[in-house]
Amino acid sequence: MEPLDYPKAEELNSKVQGFPAIQAKMTPEPDSDLTNYQAAGKLKGQVAIVTGGDSGIGRAVAVAFAKEGASVVISYLATEEVDAQETKRLAEQFDGRCLTLATDVRSKAKCQEVVDKTIAEFGKLNILVNNAAYQHIVEKIEDITEEQLSRTFETNIYGYFFMVQAALPHLHEGDAIINTGSIVGKKGQPKLVDYASTKGAIHAFTMSLATQLGERKIRVNAVLPGPIYTPFLPGAGMGPDGVVEAANKTILQRPGQPEELAPAYVLLASNDGSYITGSLLDVNGGSA
Repeated sequence: MEPLDYPKAEELNSKVQGFPAIQAKMTPEPDSDLTNYQAAGKLKGQVAIVTGGDSGIGRAVAVAFAKEGASVVISYLATEEVDAQETKRLAEQFDGRCLTLATDVRSKAKCQEVVDKTIAEFGKLNILVNNAAYQHIVEKIEDITEEQLSRTFETNIYGYFFMVQAALPHLHEGDAIINTGSIVGKKGQPKLVDYASTKGAIHAFTMSLATQLGERKIRVNAVLPGPIYTPFLPGAGMGPDGVVEAANKTILQRPGQPEELAPAYVLLASNDGSYITGSLLDVNGGSA
């Protein structure tokens, strides 16, 4: 098998953009078009919602699901419309359908609206991927404002609760919920105290919800990325030097690409993962 040729950290020169960053403005763009992914029809006829599906990991997951035969709904902030339409174009290359919905998962009503529109369009729901998130680098805890703290928790954990509450009436035996956690939720990160705290909460949420939904045979798992080259990095205030610093803390000595995360989500969404629930799956390059 030929090794995949992903760029080294030093070759990734995307500058800080501010949140939300746009993938189309990154140089080079993250690899999230799934050209290296070999599909096998594992999600044929399924319907999936991917929050934060416009770019980065969310885009890669949406495209992988589409490539596996699923119809996909992506939610995203209205300012990310350009990226969202590119995800739609990529997903629909595989003869599937991709519904794009600009929304804000901090609102319970808007989360309900995403699910309602999904059911209206496709008639069912099988997979929920909670992926939308917010982070911003702050050196000292004293400097985390109340506004930032609220936004981080409301996006990263309230939004997960709201989406699950809206989706559950439509999920049945064999269906799946997948949450995006993070290595920093296990090990901490001094410049992302609020963000790391929400990721730890997501991990506990995942395991608790898996226990609760076990008797209904709905599987709940989380994927825990390490440093992945996505718009999240420039959006959080991290420039090229920060990408190199993060990459140097991994065994593989490079940041991951979004398409390297997507197969983990396919595993957990498909029958290949039929005996996996309550798991926290590390995909982090061997983060130290």
